[in-house]
Amino acid sequence: MQDSLRLKDQPASERPRERLAALGADALSHAELIAILLRTGLKGVNAVEIGKQLVHKFGTLQGLAQASVADLCKVKGIGRDKAVTLVAAFALARKMAGELQYESPVLDNPESVARLLRDQNLGKPVETLQVLLLNTRRRLIRVEEISQGTLDTLLVHPREVFKSAIAANAASLVLAHNHPSGDPSPSEADIKVTRDLIRAGQLLKIEVVDHIILGRATAERAKDYSSLRELGYFGG
Repeated sequence: MQDSLRLKDQPASERPRERLAALGADALSHAELIAILLRTGLKGVNAVEIGKQLVHKFGTLQGLAQASVADLCKVKGIGRDKAVTLVAAFALARKMAGELQYESPVLDNPESVARLLRDQNLGKPVETLQVLLLNTRRRLIRVEEISQGTLDTLLVHPREVFKSAIAANAASLVLAHNHPSGDPSPSEADIKVTRDLIRAGQLLKIEVVDHIILGRATAERAKDYSSLRELGYFGG
């Protein structure tokens, strides 16, 4: 029967590897994709047929993905090497799925920045400036801690802020720091630093999106942060 032909004896248009190269992986059945990993079958049973048997035995791809090397070796035609290859392939798929599920957060509003930084800034005894580096879609690249100040003063040099942004190829950034007093209202120094960094960013074509100051909420103050953009210090 045609189905029992060795894959190399079948027409090129019917072989899984050639079909994948010509049509893409989505054009192949589960059994054909598994056959590519298996590479060979048994006498009278080609790799695609063994792939079909595996899917049938374990019910679904999910079931197959959860099978151990020992479980797979119980299937005729699956030795240790083939079982290890299958387990490795499914492990890679799970790792990739995990990466896709964790997309860097979009930081396009003050609350999203505060939510990201709130816990790690809670209770810090001194002001700490952090720079959130963003890509062109306002997704976080990484958070850089730039400097720590005294209880009341934060000394910042534009060079330190934008060095990290340039190295990360960031399109924009958000400034953030904590007020140990708990009051997130900006000081005159906060406003001056922000304006200096906005101007530096304009020269470097790296937008300073906002400056978030983290404090603590109280009965009189519902929000535990302030946004200098919302307060009008970004000139519109």
